[in-house]
Amino acid sequence: MNPPRAANPPAGLLRSEKIAPRHHDRLAVVYVRQSTVQQVLDHQESTRLQYGLAARAQDLGWAAERVVSIDDDLGQSGASAEARVGFQRLVSEVSLDHVGLVLGVEMSRLARSSKDWHQLLEICALFGTLIADLDGVYDPGQYNDRLLLGLKGTMSEAELHILKQRMEQGRLSKARRGELAVPVPSGYLRRPSGEVVLDPDEQVQEVVRLIFRKFAELGTLNAVLRYLVRHHVQLGIRVREGPGKGELAWRRPNRMTLQNLLKNPLYAGAYAYGRRQVDPRTARPGRPSTGRRVIAYISWEQYERNLARLKANQARAEEVGVARKGAALLAGLVICAKCGRRLHVRYGGRHNRHTYTCSRLMSDYGGEICQQLAGPPLDALVSDWVLGALTPAPLDLSLAAATNVERERADLVRLWQQRLERAAYEAERAARQYRHCEPENRLVARQLERDWEGALAAQQHLQEEYRRFEQQQPRLLSAAEQAAIRRLAEDIPALWAAATTTVAKRREIVRQVVARVVIDAEGASERVRVRVTWVGGVQTAGALIRPVAR
Repeated sequence: MNPPRAANPPAGLLRSEKIAPRHHDRLAVVYVRQSTVQQVLDHQESTRLQYGLAARAQDLGWAAERVVSIDDDLGQSGASAEARVGFQRLVSEVSLDHVGLVLGVEMSRLARSSKDWHQLLEICALFGTLIADLDGVYDPGQYNDRLLLGLKGTMSEAELHILKQRMEQGRLSKARRGELAVPVPSGYLRRPSGEVVLDPDEQVQEVVRLIFRKFAELGTLNAVLRYLVRHHVQLGIRVREGPGKGELAWRRPNRMTLQNLLKNPLYAGAYAYGRRQVDPRTARPGRPSTGRRVIAYISWEQYERNLARLKANQARAEEVGVARKGAALLAGLVICAKCGRRLHVRYGGRHNRHTYTCSRLMSDYGGEICQQLAGPPLDALVSDWVLGALTPAPLDLSLAAATNVERERADLVRLWQQRLERAAYEAERAARQYRHCEPENRLVARQLERDWEGALAAQQHLQEEYRRFEQQQPRLLSAAEQAAIRRLAEDIPALWAAATTTVAKRREIVRQVVARVVIDAEGASERVRVRVTWVGGVQTAGALIRPVAR
């Protein structure tokens, strides 16, 4: 009689020959990860499948209380281990010899970086920890399993690069059509349809236009920033995220915000993508163009002038630089005719007088000084030429000065009126909310009453500030002020030599009409040839006698 045959065990009770009792003495860790928060919310079946690996660990012989799930990395990308607390915890537990089996639904859940993946394999092989996925159980200490695990890790990393490449190409293709939605700066608003339009708030638009006008007038970021701070002008920013997304917030200006505003081509009506190049060798000069334009605050020519002015303000040897403190009238404008470099200014001597010196060859290569010229004679010569160039247009200068003063005061008054209108609206809105509240609901009514009182106090404070502003700066020029401007414009030399005209003001006037001053000293003699290139390209040549030490 044949002995009875044993029934086949259920598939779930099958054991792997690689699992030894020493593995059961340690924990079985289920690693759970999703790449983004959106995947956690939308792909819940994948998350449930990963948590279900705990049952597979029990089928492999681990007790339920010896199975631990690590899910700290839900919503974290596997491209790097830096921000993955769960993966770092897993590596630590394995290196402490606490883990006998690591389970993941696939190898890409554990790591998509060869560096992180092979680090985990090395530690698992060192402490005899097994790795399992839906296909089987692997021992990193065995050659064949190690080869297969390495291949799976390489494929996971390659898959990540392919996905990134596809998304990047799709993003670039959409950007070329001008359809890629990028955050819009202050002064613009993106509609739900994707169309970019001007911000409907008039005060936001007025502040943006004021910044561009003041930069064209003042010429430097610091001067514009000081002007905005002095007149309490704030920037209107649309909140991009959070509970208040889309609401208008007023924030004080700062240097970086102003710099980004002046450099953004969107204000010139051009859609641009990829302005910040990762590799500067791939940068392409010229106007960014995708065939799509938006409503502009400034022209493209003014945008290019702003960029050129910002570049010229940099403190570099090849740039003119910002007009700085000191008695030198031509700082940053003087060029050496021998080597083509800019001369820098030195102060010294008993009277602390300035000299223009070309010492780049000496400082960089140990050579000799190209040229050295006392500053006052050159400043006096160029000043006479500048005054001669400005003398034929006294009436135009007086009219331009009066127009600038009137326009600046009108801009400030318009901003004040908009601020007052906004404060009145906030007070009226708080009043309506208080009136619509049920009188019996005192818990809400008391808070609405405080909000109304705060809005009224803010409105009153703003009105008092506006009255002080009106007293300090009348909106229209008086007849006496207009006559004073005309008298000063008719006598430009007297205005130039006046004690109230600082060196900084004279320097700014010179920079408005002079592009560069080239000097060429004739050996060690006293004679120096001077050639001034005016803004517009016209040149004037002459000579001066410099003081030479005997």
